[in-house]
Amino acid sequence: MAARKRKAAGLNLTNDNNKKARVSAYSFKDWSVTDVYDFLVLRGFKNVAPIFRRQEIVGSVLPDLTEERLEKMGVEKMGKRLQLLQLFQEIFQDNMKLKVFNDPIHGHIEFHPLCMKIIDTPQFQRLRDIKQLGACYFVFPGASHNRFEHSLGVCYLAGQLTRRIKQQQPELQITEVDILCVQIAGLCHDLGHGPFSHVFDHWFIPFVRPDIQWRHEKASVDMFDHLIHENNLLPVFEEYGMSKQDITFIKEQIAGPLERRENKDDWPYHGRQREKVFLYEIVANKRNGIDVDKWDYFARDCHNMGIPSNFDHHRFQKFAKVIRVDGALQICCREKEVSNLYDMFHTRNTLHRRAYQHKVVKIIESMVVEALVKADDHIKIPGKDGKECKISESIDDMVAYSKLTDYIIPQIVQSTDPELEESRSILRKVYSRKLYKCIGQTRPPSGEVVHQDKIPDIQKEIAEMSDEDDINAITPDILVVHVINLNYGMGDENPIDHVRFYSKDNPDQAMKVRKNEVSQMLPEKFAEQHIRVYCKDSDPRILEVARLCFTDWCHKKGFSTPKAGNAIPEMTPLKAKDSAEDIPTHTGKSKGRLHTGKSKGRLSF
Repeated sequence: MAARKRKAAGLNLTNDNNKKARVSAYSFKDWSVTDVYDFLVLRGFKNVAPIFRRQEIVGSVLPDLTEERLEKMGVEKMGKRLQLLQLFQEIFQDNMKLKVFNDPIHGHIEFHPLCMKIIDTPQFQRLRDIKQLGACYFVFPGASHNRFEHSLGVCYLAGQLTRRIKQQQPELQITEVDILCVQIAGLCHDLGHGPFSHVFDHWFIPFVRPDIQWRHEKASVDMFDHLIHENNLLPVFEEYGMSKQDITFIKEQIAGPLERRENKDDWPYHGRQREKVFLYEIVANKRNGIDVDKWDYFARDCHNMGIPSNFDHHRFQKFAKVIRVDGALQICCREKEVSNLYDMFHTRNTLHRRAYQHKVVKIIESMVVEALVKADDHIKIPGKDGKECKISESIDDMVAYSKLTDYIIPQIVQSTDPELEESRSILRKVYSRKLYKCIGQTRPPSGEVVHQDKIPDIQKEIAEMSDEDDINAITPDILVVHVINLNYGMGDENPIDHVRFYSKDNPDQAMKVRKNEVSQMLPEKFAEQHIRVYCKDSDPRILEVARLCFTDWCHKKGFSTPKAGNAIPEMTPLKAKDSAEDIPTHTGKSKGRLHTGKSKGRLSF
């Protein structure tokens, strides 16, 4: 029986020429105590092998051995401990048959065989057909990258950070299964994105199904379950030492706690206990927003759109350390890296101002949503058991949802169905660049916040500023209003206030770093709003009336005078006399007249 076991495990004990035991992929996990002993003797560790036998070390626990644990077992010489760890690492890497991808952002990156099993499924390959930045591709020609390559990058960075923490802090008892779970969470965190990424879950679904609270993270968990079931991957997960609890842990990293707590003090997770709570901060950090998901899309988006970034995630990894803060372990950083983290959040702000919230990007997104809304009742997607689903119903059926990608747009454009004519007409305007015109952008007074549910009221109020009897009077339905929130990721809060740091002199004590301790040149405020208005009618007279009505509305509400376009901050304050000239000179109802003179005292971009 023992001989049969050794043969199954792949041990070649009769080869005295090279005295090397070769194992098949992960077969070392089946080794018995005797198999481990024989392997160490064969590789020249005769003096150490008896220690492993006394401690009853089997193959399945080899990945969890650390230098500290080897020392406790009785391996006294540091050099011998390091040699053993190196030997075990070689076995794991040589026999996992890692796949290598050449990524333009991270270089040559390796993937675990289980990750490859997930990647090579139709549900994951679907991400190739979903643009990372949606409509940004219509404005930035380089923004053609997709959710597929982003997910690979997040998986890689998740493994890098987790393994780095394990090496630096073996007392945390991070296992190889923990690392694999975090990697898979990074790989699968975006499985639930729909066409044009956030356009689908932020705009389309809330418009057509306002009665539900739906996020793409929920769809990612549903799609992950569907992927495992459809491809019969549960036995493969088990082969690599993954339990149902580990699968729960993966899903919790993607979407947060899967069940509602009766008591807010109860531990919300089932995948891992409190001592490993810091693992939940790696892929999607709800505490302060510093996570590998952002690291990848900041680097990837900046690279593809030609926008510079000063943030260096490699430095954060080097100085990351898990420290107990208020009774809970969390990932902290050296205090000297605080400027690097401000650069990270500044990069986020820059990407939103210059790309994600670009005035042309946002109106194309609006037009795409409008087209999808009009097409929703007329496109049927085959789902489970042959059931046909509308676009908006596909989120409840993963068989149907797995067929929904960005291709829905060319499908509408190329169709000849008369019921899709309205949608086709809107999308043809997008492709021929006949877009709705931006008539201006304003900011609310300091301290006032405009909520999204006020948009219909804003449309109506602006339209009411026109003269109903005028031939060029405007109506609410020709106006598109966007409420744009710009911040550092945590509303009006400074996210650095939620980060804990440590010093070189006191590496085990977590502390805060106040903004005034860093620089006097950092932002005073961390959030602002812009109200941007577009007009669907391209008639010059209607556009001019709409502009005047919007200006009158801003003046009446005490908002800033509208300026054209994007959320670019003013770098030089206006002088007092310029500010006075900037006040609108017309009041009351705006009539359908065209200005022939130059606008005085107004900034334009």
